[in-house]
Amino acid sequence: MLVLGIETSCDETGLALYDSDRGLLAHCLHSQIALHQEYGGVVPELASRDHVRRITPLFEEVLAAAACERKDIDAIAYTAGPGLIGALLVGASFARALAFALDIPALAIHHMEAHLLAPMLEAESPTFPFVALLVSGGHTQLVRVGGIGDYEIIGESVDDAAGEAFDKTAKMLGLDYPGGPALAKLAVDGDPQRYRFPRPMTAKPGCNFSFSGLKTHALTTFRSTDGSEQDKCDISRAFEDAVVDTLFIKCRRALEATGLTQLVVAGGVSANQSLRKRFGEYAAQSAVQVYFPRNEFCTDNGAMIAYAGYRRLQLNPSSDSGIDVRPRWPLSELGAA
Repeated sequence: MLVLGIETSCDETGLALYDSDRGLLAHCLHSQIALHQEYGGVVPELASRDHVRRITPLFEEVLAAAACERKDIDAIAYTAGPGLIGALLVGASFARALAFALDIPALAIHHMEAHLLAPMLEAESPTFPFVALLVSGGHTQLVRVGGIGDYEIIGESVDDAAGEAFDKTAKMLGLDYPGGPALAKLAVDGDPQRYRFPRPMTAKPGCNFSFSGLKTHALTTFRSTDGSEQDKCDISRAFEDAVVDTLFIKCRRALEATGLTQLVVAGGVSANQSLRKRFGEYAAQSAVQVYFPRNEFCTDNGAMIAYAGYRRLQLNPSSDSGIDVRPRWPLSELGAA
């Protein structure tokens, strides 16, 4: 079975072809970072228009890279939510039209479910059940994963997501968009002893997160300095350390509460090298196995959508014909069918 995956939830246009026997055949991605950089963030209308421009050429590119033809495609999976409604509609419309023309099924895929399954594209991958930390610009959630569609939210952010806090803190420091990677780059040269920021909600029971206050703490600290480059490096280091520590403490708590020994860390923030190092050290010193997607599949991409589509088709090979997108779509509403 050959599945085409289409991702257009925000500011990246990603297409991929996944074969049930041969695995991932090809994937192509166009990032809109340069387009949105002068605005300091994603402009939804510009994002939608760029998806329209890019999706057809990327489709032809991924077919050529996989040495496939349109008639070889057995099903199409597309991101239906959550995301920007205009961007979602571009991918959904393209997928449904192509599926109609080829007389094949098209499946609406939950963006965060695809992130959650992304580590299964690797040679060493987790098996059900496991705990997943979904950590991105829009989501920070801890999920007990029993199987496809069997998701229990055991913790989530009560305010800013971790990635959102990274980006907002970077903007307060005067860093360019995208802020998260820029802040992480500065943190490498920061003095880890100069500041110690709070680890929010770690003294309270449970697995929920809160990063809004940490962002405010970073701003207050920055205003008390001269604003030098070293000040920015030191604050970036303190902020990153606090976020990584908080995520680690909550993940360890979730593993202990569920009794599970496998942890998946996925989403855009999972590319952060300090985060990977901390969890890697934990895995080396404990019985816990930690799984990450490869860096290129941490951010939005078509490969994870294609794979999620394949797993969904195994459960239910049929699909409806309507164009249905959900900008807000709780992961907890997903079922196995």
